[in-house]
Amino acid sequence: MQHAPGFLALVDDAKSRIREVTLEDLRARLAANPKLVLIDVREESEWAAGHAVEAAHLGKGILERDLEGRYPDKDAEIVMYCGGGFRSALTCDAAQKMGYTNVRSLIGGYKALAAAGWPMAK
Repeated sequence: MQHAPGFLALVDDAKSRIREVTLEDLRARLAANPKLVLIDVREESEWAAGHAVEAAHLGKGILERDLEGRYPDKDAEIVMYCGGGFRSALTCDAAQKMGYTNVRSLIGGYKALAAAGWPMAK
């Protein structure tokens, strides 16, 4: 997908402040911490088409509004993913600004999960 320059500038700015994880990192983190929260921040239609089995859905459009209510522990380990790792960088940045201390964005997002044969649900 070709992204607009302004969007890419926002993502690059967010990525300067957040941490990212690879798919291998995510596997290891899930094995080490069964309480890890995996959040799919894609749109409702993307979620409905398929998502990681372990994931909870909290779309980018409502994340800031609903994150604290669903996940009040601001030290909880949270990994967010979107389609390719751009929107999740923005949501991680927002979560950090809200006081969350242990959030990361999945590099490659849903596309990486699907390509790796990650267990999916609909």
